[in-house]
Amino acid sequence: MKMSEKLKEIKEKSQKRKKLLAQTFGISDVNNLKYVLGTAEKRCQQRKQRIVQADLEREDGEVYNELVYKDSSTFLKGTQSSNPHNDYCQHFVDTGQRPQNFIRDVGLADRFEEYPKLRELIKLKDDLIAETATPPMFLKCDVKEFNLKELNVKFDVIHIEPPLEEYQRTLGVTNMQGWSWDQIMQLEIGEVAAARSFVFLWCGSSEGLDQGRNCLRKWGFRRCEDICWIRTNASNPGHSKNIEAKAVFQRTKEHCLMGIKGTVRRSTDGDFIHANVDIDLIISEEMEYGSLEKPVEIFHIMEHFCLGRRRLHIFGRDSTIRPGWLTIGPDLTNSNFNAETYTSYFINGYISTGCTERIEALRPKSPPPKNKTALSTRGRGVPIPVVRGTLYRPRGRGVLPR
Repeated sequence: MKMSEKLKEIKEKSQKRKKLLAQTFGISDVNNLKYVLGTAEKRCQQRKQRIVQADLEREDGEVYNELVYKDSSTFLKGTQSSNPHNDYCQHFVDTGQRPQNFIRDVGLADRFEEYPKLRELIKLKDDLIAETATPPMFLKCDVKEFNLKELNVKFDVIHIEPPLEEYQRTLGVTNMQGWSWDQIMQLEIGEVAAARSFVFLWCGSSEGLDQGRNCLRKWGFRRCEDICWIRTNASNPGHSKNIEAKAVFQRTKEHCLMGIKGTVRRSTDGDFIHANVDIDLIISEEMEYGSLEKPVEIFHIMEHFCLGRRRLHIFGRDSTIRPGWLTIGPDLTNSNFNAETYTSYFINGYISTGCTERIEALRPKSPPPKNKTALSTRGRGVPIPVVRGTLYRPRGRGVLPR
């Protein structure tokens, strides 16, 4: 093939690509494509720069090649997107805006706008939870010295927010006494957990991932999920002020380990758990520097998942007092807990929120086994009492189940 024919073929392919791109953007004239992509102004600036550089060469006989990079546009080329500058990692380096700031529809209000049935399910469950919730109770106490057995209740859900020593290093928390993992492990969580129960333990983003699992094992729980809080910084962009000594990357997330006690199966225990209603990911704005607050969405996840009404929050604060929960901790300013009154809320076996026919019809369910031997077994045919995948994991661009 001659060189002229080869060049002609390349030009024809290039022209076809331009026409397809123009059609994608709804442009009638291919020549206007450069204005949509923003390359016209860039080419004009490059042309002016070459002219100025040529003048400098003629005047001084030297070439000044020093460039000052103000953003990431220099490094981002070759895309066919209407916004070609979509390298969010480089954008974070340039501006401090974290990549997760640009994920859409992460709020509780607009997350399910395109999914009416799921939106209805969440609304019905929230209404039922509010109707069956016990009045909020709270107890100011030193968790190190307090005997949890004095609560005189076995809880279905236990939420633990320990003031980790890690927070003093990474979040600038100075108004609290940090707890080591050895101290956290000494808590008698297993003594106040019901036969079927769940624990949600916040463990930071470093050594807590391993130490938290050790705590779950000591308390008699098995880890079944890892809920991850991805912290955005849209309102206050910038890079981390304090970085862990052993950290390779800037950490912008935190983990909450979920443990299970007893035998609970998604397919048969619909009276106690509703699996696959929420995802195992929380994306919300980072709290102000020095704050220990966690996203309120963790409460929605726990309440949607477990139908048990006996809920305990350890290391709570005034800001976390909530209907349906007993909150204890040293940072509370007052107490209203009465053991007799609290236990009276669960007389006659009234320990579950229950479920309506509409919720049962809408909630996701495990597919029925194809045959009787489909259930996983261990040893001599004993079913494995482990819940896996109790929360959705997002796939692709959305936050809804596969």
